[in-house]
Amino acid sequence: MTADPLLSRARKLKEELVELRRDIHRHPELAFKEERTAEKGRSYLSALGLGVRAHIAGTHGLVATLDSGRPGPTLMIRADMDALPIPENSGADYLSRTPGVMHACGHDAHVACALGAAKLLSEQKERLRGKVQFVLQPAEEAPPGGAKVLIEQGGILEGVDAALALHVHSSIPVGHVGFRAGQMLAHSDRFDIVIKGVGGHAARPHLTVDAIAVAVQVYQALQYLVSRENDPLHPFVITVGSIHGGLAANVITDTVKMMGTTRCLDDQAAAQLPEKMERVVRGVCAATRAQVDFTFERGYPALFNDPAFTEQCIRSARGLLGEERVTIIARAEMGGEDFAYFSRRVPATLFRLGVRNDAKGIVHPIHSPQFDLDEDALPLGAATLARIALDYLTGGK
Repeated sequence: MTADPLLSRARKLKEELVELRRDIHRHPELAFKEERTAEKGRSYLSALGLGVRAHIAGTHGLVATLDSGRPGPTLMIRADMDALPIPENSGADYLSRTPGVMHACGHDAHVACALGAAKLLSEQKERLRGKVQFVLQPAEEAPPGGAKVLIEQGGILEGVDAALALHVHSSIPVGHVGFRAGQMLAHSDRFDIVIKGVGGHAARPHLTVDAIAVAVQVYQALQYLVSRENDPLHPFVITVGSIHGGLAANVITDTVKMMGTTRCLDDQAAAQLPEKMERVVRGVCAATRAQVDFTFERGYPALFNDPAFTEQCIRSARGLLGEERVTIIARAEMGGEDFAYFSRRVPATLFRLGVRNDAKGIVHPIHSPQFDLDEDALPLGAATLARIALDYLTGGK
């Protein structure tokens, strides 16, 4: 198979893309604070001659438009910019210089790939029809998410016919990409529970309402919802990720705070979860004489990849990489992504970019302090975005 010229050109950009990614990696920024990252992107895109609209909806989000000057569709390519509040322990030479913050989800690579795609497509401008809009989005990691803000307050989907994004994935080997038509990811919501009891001495529990003991029962009751009040053909997950209460071994505490997430593939089940959870939590607390505050915060809806557009994307990826390097993902996953807000409004596809390399020890999952990625994936990601866009805007010609 003869190498696609677009992929060959992308590989020549590898050093540039690595430098971009590592610079962003060294200077991670949390949700809605991505000032430096956005400026890096703005400068790069402006140098390509693209018109840039920055500070969308009062955020650091920006849109850069590559306009062919000829009638045709408009494709949006989105990259998220924010990092996570995780101390880095990857051992890389380009470690985060911001204490307690790192790009543990690969958004640094997403930005580098999108910028690389912008350069590749700018070089192909004469072949295009229509427009490509490159979106650098804030706050994917902080529900309700930057996508929702940019859409509802910034109007960035006006005139957009389709949307495209990639996400690095540590289960897929470098050199490969993964696609799935239809449902890709789950609803992702959050909850807070504050249990209020009566504190006292550890030797006299009968004079107290032990908030820790109540919290244990609340935790178990929530898992009862998963196993006995849910259709097993429409699974959901309730995870209590944080429990805090008590300060001393001989004191029965009066307050426990619990935080967690719910993950659900089915729209109807997701809609019913808050009422079911609150009923169970309040029931347990009433039975144990505790008071409770229950808060449920909607995060991201389930992400659906448009079947027709996804099939177009798969054909483009196979033409670029070869059929053996394009994986069809067998089933939806319980992760969440605010790209779902785009997919609910226009035909959209989010695909997986493989970054795993066992030989190099690059095996850790996203959101891990040890997460890193094989940078050979960067030109491949840029080329895949560009090839899909080029085919979409030229009808595959």
